[in-house]
Amino acid sequence: MGDKIPKHIAIIMDGNGRWANSRGLPRFEGHKVGAEVVRKITEYCSEIGIRQLTLYCLSSENWKRPKEELELLMQLLSTYLVGERPTMKKNNIRLAIIGSRAGIPESVLAEMDESVRLCAANDGLCLCLAINYGSRGEIVDAVKSILAEGKKADEIDEAVIADHLYTKGMPDPDLLIRTAGEMRLSNYLLWQLSYAEIWVTPTCWPDFTAETLQEAITDYTHRDRKFGGLVVE
Repeated sequence: MGDKIPKHIAIIMDGNGRWANSRGLPRFEGHKVGAEVVRKITEYCSEIGIRQLTLYCLSSENWKRPKEELELLMQLLSTYLVGERPTMKKNNIRLAIIGSRAGIPESVLAEMDESVRLCAANDGLCLCLAINYGSRGEIVDAVKSILAEGKKADEIDEAVIADHLYTKGMPDPDLLIRTAGEMRLSNYLLWQLSYAEIWVTPTCWPDFTAETLQEAITDYTHRDRKFGGLVVE
């Protein structure tokens, strides 16, 4: 693969509920298995030299789901954040979390902050979790922040906007993967994905494996990224 391996992979982890329903299981069982897949895929990305992995864990629209499911998701998130600390330390993984903190229980916020703090000195793979995240809301927050600084219109360019997004300082994704076959972005990293390559698989997230990821990466290495220009032969 050489230099063409993506430095930053973003994933929309879709299909947990469908995976569980197809097996006659409660939806939450799909989320539990999905969390185990997160661990495996993160470790694999670390092993092969991916610099950042950004995962869509909970969208700002997901609060419309049943209260019981949301409570279980919060419990699962808290358990994951605590349980994965030794693994992140062992694999030199740095943790980042993007999204709004509004509505997330204080106990979960505390575990989020503690995990980020404990991994802050690591300089390997950056695992970025998008939690209570919505790209339109992110852009609105960026605009409000810029206005609050009193910037004039001629002082605002793409770099200024990028510096006010939740992802400040992070590289844009090179490759977006979506599982479960859906063909939409679902309000995910709309600014950052402007020139990302997109790869969709019908595989639901709980069945996603390192081999599936490698298939996506191999496909990526065969593409010519033009960024709006032309490839000069």
